[in-house]
Amino acid sequence: MANRLLGLADRAVARDVLEHKCTVFRGKSIQQISTKLHNKIHPQRRLQLSTTCVQSIREDDGRSFNFIPYATVDRVAGVPSQVFRVAYQGVPGAYSEMAAMAAYSECEPVPCAQFEDCFSAVEQWNVDRAIVPVENTLGGSIHRNYDLLLRHRLHIVGEVQVAVDHCLLALPGVKKSDISRVLSHPQALAQCEDYLTGMGVVREAVADTAKAAADIAENQQLDRAALASSRAGSLYGLEVVEGGVQDEQNNITRFIALSRSPIAPPKDFPTKTSIVFALSEGPGVLFKALACFSLRGIDLTKIESRPMKWKPLRQESIIPSNTMDLEGCEWSRFQYLFYVDFIGSMAEENCQNALRNLEEMTTSLKLLGTYPRHIGEAVSTL
Repeated sequence: MANRLLGLADRAVARDVLEHKCTVFRGKSIQQISTKLHNKIHPQRRLQLSTTCVQSIREDDGRSFNFIPYATVDRVAGVPSQVFRVAYQGVPGAYSEMAAMAAYSECEPVPCAQFEDCFSAVEQWNVDRAIVPVENTLGGSIHRNYDLLLRHRLHIVGEVQVAVDHCLLALPGVKKSDISRVLSHPQALAQCEDYLTGMGVVREAVADTAKAAADIAENQQLDRAALASSRAGSLYGLEVVEGGVQDEQNNITRFIALSRSPIAPPKDFPTKTSIVFALSEGPGVLFKALACFSLRGIDLTKIESRPMKWKPLRQESIIPSNTMDLEGCEWSRFQYLFYVDFIGSMAEENCQNALRNLEEMTTSLKLLGTYPRHIGEAVSTL
């Protein structure tokens, strides 16, 4: 199955190049582009721009992201009905599970112990999609998942924003004054720091918010409470002692949907594109890179730099000055990857030209995905 899909992708890329649609790769041979497609992305190799950036390949199941909040998962006529499996990190009741159910309303959520397991489950055809968080309005970016995007050959095919409302959950009959210890994920504990300080309780970090609720229910701990979703309380037989206990009410997490193959967003639907690149040496090169977008009126929605893990330092010779003789000496500085999201689709010539221009000043460039933007308010978890 996987080899057949790669074959389809090869033919699609060849068609695009012959018809001069994929302008990013105009002038390169079919063999060069095919090699780019098949080479596995690895941190020690050059990051490569996706070769199916214009004519995206739809997987056999034909199902797509819930573009409008949050209708039934699309089906292609004639495709047999089957269970659509979506991996998420955590246990039932986790916020990631709720994001998966919001994005794909008719899916079977598949819990995974670690984020790495979610990526691997998609690659190994154990699931159809994965939903993972990438940034939070309070905690910032989830760097682990950005690193995994480089390591795995997956494509971003959608996004969903979830409003995280933490509830204080305890066994039936337990009062707030009875609670001496609160369990939750470290990030949830940090997001409720002021509230917990006011309670005067001991914090205990666990792997997942819903796991905290499950542990309390399993062990029947009357002096403990969990910070988790109200759904987790319902699943594990806990009561909501108090809801919305996070210190800041605008607590929103952005999740992305991952697929083995890119999926073309519907025409005229608001889209977003995510890329990652490393720049060549030279003064003002970042300014020039960003000018590729601004001069074409392309709106950037995110830019973030991260040190390049596999080659963090660049050695450069020091130019001698009149006051100090440093001839032959070298100094080192960090090398960075730049993650950028911008408004637009790779089906648009304007965006294609921007990346073609950007490629001229980069040492590496990878298209992470073109996908529908989240429309409307964040999904509520209350």
